[in-house]
Amino acid sequence: MEFLKRFFKPSNNNQTAKQKRGNQAEDKALSYLTNKGYKLLQRNFTTKAGEVDLIMQDGESLVFIEVRYRKNADFGGAAASITHKKQQRIIKAALAYQQKHAPQSSMRFDVVAIEGIDDTLNHIINAFGS
Repeated sequence: MEFLKRFFKPSNNNQTAKQKRGNQAEDKALSYLTNKGYKLLQRNFTTKAGEVDLIMQDGESLVFIEVRYRKNADFGGAAASITHKKQQRIIKAALAYQQKHAPQSSMRFDVVAIEGIDDTLNHIINAFGS
């Protein structure tokens, strides 16, 4: 139980429904990735440049993961909602993390897209690059 408390966000009654849904999507992505053997290093890493939802280790690689949830695939769906500008902000935040914590490591950028009422999860490895 203590392990789960460290990595899953507690429920907060002051959150909007959208924020709660976003946290649920991050929890689902985290559970999926840890079951695949990824190790969580940090959640919601924030800098002036941007934010990274999940920072995980996969073997020797640092993996910076953007989690997106959409109720439906209208307007392109969850993965398509990550614009070039958003990608650049994630990359800048990731470089700040890498410089401080693991300057010699390789890195990649994944997306976990969750869509629909059935919460279909799609893990896109190397979704974009630096």
